[in-house]
Amino acid sequence: MSDQSWLTEFPKLDRAQLLEIRKTLDGAYRAFSREYGDSIEAVFDPLLSFLIWFEKLLLGSPWWLVIAVLAGLAYAASRSWRLTVSVIVAFMLIGFFGMWDNTMRTMSIILVSTLVAIGIGLPVGVMMARSDRVQNIVTPMLDIMQTMPAFVYLIPVVMLLGIGKIPGLIAVVIYAIPPVIRLTNLGIRLVDKEVLEAATAYGASPMQRLFGVQLPLAMPNIMAGINQTIMMALAMVVIASMIGVKGLGQPVLKSITNQYFTLGLLNGLAIVALAIIFDRITQSYAKRTQQHLGGQQS
Repeated sequence: MSDQSWLTEFPKLDRAQLLEIRKTLDGAYRAFSREYGDSIEAVFDPLLSFLIWFEKLLLGSPWWLVIAVLAGLAYAASRSWRLTVSVIVAFMLIGFFGMWDNTMRTMSIILVSTLVAIGIGLPVGVMMARSDRVQNIVTPMLDIMQTMPAFVYLIPVVMLLGIGKIPGLIAVVIYAIPPVIRLTNLGIRLVDKEVLEAATAYGASPMQRLFGVQLPLAMPNIMAGINQTIMMALAMVVIASMIGVKGLGQPVLKSITNQYFTLGLLNGLAIVALAIIFDRITQSYAKRTQQHLGGQQS
């Protein structure tokens, strides 16, 4: 037994020391929140205004116009009548079962958060592709972001900004942004070096090579990253509803707490429908892009 006593003698902080450290860290974060919370919140006011405007636009537009625009976008991206008809049928069923308003609210935060993720993720992915040092710094951060439980993101955001749309959007972006960063980096690094050398030989500048060669050739990978970002954003909808984000997530949360099976099932199916629609559209566009780059005009 004495030979194995080291197993139970691992050095560790006693309870009082651990409690003191936690109190110090919690106090420091609360002080930071009180001191800078309002200033940080003011930074996001333009984004909040845009999100509110976009949500009102979707809610205030006639249902037939929204469906027509979505069907047009689906056809433009996929060139598939089957997918276009599926989009029309899915959204008509959503409206028929009384989930239209919540679906529009969910779409607004998903689309805005995806735009924010793309706006941040593409430049970061490009910097990672151009610098191994940046890649070595950012990759561990992405690993943490992808492995951290989604609920944990809500804690610092809510303590800093309270509850509402912007805290929910920030949590969604943090949770969903890693795929677009990783796959942008991967796509650019996979571009054939001989193609880049040919572009350089023709006198292309670094920016011309980036926008004229690397990004177009990396587009299938980038679209795959955007696809995964949208899927992860939709997965975060129910969790974000816990901090006041309106949409399909709130009825699902309500059904869990009150055991409303049908309510949860219908709203869950609406989330699934959105996920399938966005997935098919982005995959179809990525496939068409790949065929175009391969010389096979669709």
